[in-house]
Amino acid sequence: MSQGLVTMSYIVASILFIFSLSGLSHQEKARSGNRYGMIGMGIAIAATVMSDTVSSYSIIIIALLVGSFMGTKAALHVKMTQMPELVAIMHSLVGMAAVLVGYANFIDPTSVLTGVEKNIHEVEIYIGIFIGAVTFSGSVIAFGKLSGRISGNPVLLPARHWLNLGLLITSIWLCIHFVESVQTGGGTWVLLLMTLIALAFGVHMVMAIGGADMPVVVSMLNSYSGWAAAATGFMLGNDLLIVVGALVGSSGAILSYIMCRAMNRSFISVIAGGFGTTSGGSARVVEGEVQKINIQEAAELLQDARNIMIIPGYGMAVAHAQHTVNEVCKLLLDKGKNVRFGIHPVAGRMPGHMNVLLAEAKVPYDIVYEMDEINEDFPDMDVTIVIGANDIVNPSALDDPNSPIAGMPVLECWKGAHTIVLKRSMASGYAGVDNPLFVHEHTQMLFGDANDSMQAVLKALRN
Repeated sequence: MSQGLVTMSYIVASILFIFSLSGLSHQEKARSGNRYGMIGMGIAIAATVMSDTVSSYSIIIIALLVGSFMGTKAALHVKMTQMPELVAIMHSLVGMAAVLVGYANFIDPTSVLTGVEKNIHEVEIYIGIFIGAVTFSGSVIAFGKLSGRISGNPVLLPARHWLNLGLLITSIWLCIHFVESVQTGGGTWVLLLMTLIALAFGVHMVMAIGGADMPVVVSMLNSYSGWAAAATGFMLGNDLLIVVGALVGSSGAILSYIMCRAMNRSFISVIAGGFGTTSGGSARVVEGEVQKINIQEAAELLQDARNIMIIPGYGMAVAHAQHTVNEVCKLLLDKGKNVRFGIHPVAGRMPGHMNVLLAEAKVPYDIVYEMDEINEDFPDMDVTIVIGANDIVNPSALDDPNSPIAGMPVLECWKGAHTIVLKRSMASGYAGVDNPLFVHEHTQMLFGDANDSMQAVLKALRN
């Protein structure tokens, strides 16, 4: 294929990727957004494979087969509850790809660049490897935290902010030294040292972040992976990689900023890995008596209610209860009830986790509201059902300055007449914070598997 056709194919693919991002920003258009993305990626891969730059088709075919097998297996076998850690580990692959491409460019014996062009190219290599290494190690730690292999509690080293600043300044100094060393045929050890520093930086940055803030971390790492791809594009002189990387990087950064505003967090502290921490004091001890409720009592409350709010959380995903919840919702709507869903920006373990679950269960889009849209309506709620959520409905975020989630806006469901919380036990949430909501005077606990409980409630309502 001629270079002109390849360029045209890349332009078409870039336009499709833009359409894909536009579609994914709205629930109603998410399916078409996915289709645009798949078509665009297919065109990009086909154009690259058929371009004149490919010298070994056997290696390309093997890579395509291996990648297709891994992607298909992940799509078929990974559960919805495992999607956050899957996204994190995929980000790590993008980071590692940037590192490997950077080293391949550094040792490339066919390079004929000289003077200023060579210096610019070496800076591109250095930045690409740095961003890639940070993305790789940070994503691996995020995968460990999201999958439960690493504790969700923040690891706070003494003078951690100064440590991060020191690592950054050292990396900048090494970049200058690297460019100078390359002129004399060196630079390998400088590049290796920087890579180790970048790997340590990524580990420290994510380890310092608490469990309640992991959805923002996933969004942040998504942005990093985009910039790593863009840096790879500059190294290879590939316009499509630059465009796609910039799209992913900027959209991830914007999403992270929006989520930080919704959580009352500082965007700068996200980048520095210094949020999700405590003020240094001890969190308030939760005291009180738990009020239990049975299936029949819960059904009677719903039967007598007019305004009903449903708040889904990660526990709903674990119990695969979204379809039963939708059946309960449809029955209540048929009975003339005003039923709505309240979604917190960080509900679940990744941005949009709960929205995807509800869309999968075919919950109508027009009754799903974001936190800012419905928080003022809780005083008018007759019954609020909290399904497997914990940190996003924790009052201590608002009234306990020593809480690890202090300052984070939450869904203020305790202001309604009745709150029914579905949980397996009294265990704390992902952030490891006890929840005063569970002993609130308006709260009643319905213990057990969320799907089993909702099926029993559905049966009681029908009878």
